[in-house]
Amino acid sequence: MFIDTHAHVNFNAFNQDADEVIRRSLAGDTWMVLVGSEYKTSRKGLDYANKYEKGVYAAVGLHPVHLDDLTVANDDENGEYSFRAKAEEFNYDSYEKLAKFEKVVAIGEIGLDYYHINLAGNVSAIKKKQQEIFEGQLLLARNLDLPVIIHCRQAHDDMLAVLSDFKKKYKDMIPVDRPWGVMHCFSGDEDLAWKYFSLGLIISFTGLITFSKRWDDLIRKMPPEKFMIETDCPYMTPEPYRGKRNEPLLVKYVAARIGEIRNLSPERVGEITSANAREFFNI
Repeated sequence: MFIDTHAHVNFNAFNQDADEVIRRSLAGDTWMVLVGSEYKTSRKGLDYANKYEKGVYAAVGLHPVHLDDLTVANDDENGEYSFRAKAEEFNYDSYEKLAKFEKVVAIGEIGLDYYHINLAGNVSAIKKKQQEIFEGQLLLARNLDLPVIIHCRQAHDDMLAVLSDFKKKYKDMIPVDRPWGVMHCFSGDEDLAWKYFSLGLIISFTGLITFSKRWDDLIRKMPPEKFMIETDCPYMTPEPYRGKRNEPLLVKYVAARIGEIRNLSPERVGEITSANAREFFNI
């Protein structure tokens, strides 16, 4: 089996066929975690998860791009996409209530995103606000003993500093026998990966690795317990479907690419990463 540890079937791209996509994935022995980016999509992911007896779980959190009104128009490795982000104030109590539902297995996606900062605003103030909200959600996760799904774009120096400071400040709340966070859609180098490993985190790979060899050495060398797989759908579609809408069932192509690099079958990669996901999310 496979577990897509980061899917956005709760986003507008799936408004017309979300349940069809979910059922198709479950029929293909692929489970998923539906990840929120603000209260609306967090609640929507939980609503979908509650409809299925098993195989569909939710993560709730406030993404840094939703802290300010922002039009996101992006042209990345996976093609063009755009959306309108509306500012939301982080309400600890509201997210805490959502996170206490049984099907919620993580707080996320949360983190820092300096790539999409509105340069017309006060950049220093925006960065400080992102860091404060991020720490608030890290604390929410630790208070509920839930792992965190972390987004980081063009902010790794500050990310490492925030995580390191948080770990020192709340050391009694940080588990030592299991990872407490995952750097989702990891796009850093080998040195950066080991810095996150040393903080007690793991990393997750998307379809990016199917059309770039940049991470081959890292994938070849990293310990098997340190990584998971994801789609980040509807984005990051793997080869051979690049350019089309992504969905959880396609996470098998991420597994297949890792298998090529590590000389393993896709099924064996699925076993390894599913075991890691089960432990990480306690499912």
